[in-house]
Amino acid sequence: MLPPPSGGWGMPAEVLAKAPGYGEPAEDVAKAQAIMKAAGYGPDNRVAVKVSTRNIAIYRDPAVILLDQLKAIYIDAELEVIESSNWHATVARKDYQVGLNLTGVGVDDPDVVFFENYACGSQRNYTGYCSQEMMELFKKQSSMADQDARRKLVWEIDSRLQGDVARPMIDHRVGATCAQPRVQGLTVMVNSSYNGWRFEDIWLKN
Repeated sequence: MLPPPSGGWGMPAEVLAKAPGYGEPAEDVAKAQAIMKAAGYGPDNRVAVKVSTRNIAIYRDPAVILLDQLKAIYIDAELEVIESSNWHATVARKDYQVGLNLTGVGVDDPDVVFFENYACGSQRNYTGYCSQEMMELFKKQSSMADQDARRKLVWEIDSRLQGDVARPMIDHRVGATCAQPRVQGLTVMVNSSYNGWRFEDIWLKN
């Protein structure tokens, strides 16, 4: 979910800190190293993987962050950049070892995020994650009239998805909109990258 303050449904800091992977970084790295060592890997026996991503900067930058993080847990990753014309077909075929993709949603609402990205059979569920138990929770939160209670359930669902490693998040991007001073009537939406672009109320000041 889109994090606060812009997002209305993302976990607050005190809740996020309890989610898997969002605690103290050094402790998380130590836990990951212990898991790798238990599997027979370590400083002298590292894992080699290929991380594939789209060949534009907003994809490559988080991929480089991922490569750096993997090094700390005995994984040596090679970056494979794929041209835009081939990228989406590569993702759809799941033709990668590790794929780094960007995901945007039309509006900040749990239904959009959960049903598009994590529902069984969804075309945008690129990792193929499928849990009937979670599907029932997706439906339950969708029908809740009490928005405060819904928000707490959404936080629980979000945390469980991260615990299931359904689609690990590397970062959340922040964008900005610039306009000349003579542009009047522009309202920039904080919870969607798609809404507010009809410009029916915008005018230019002479």
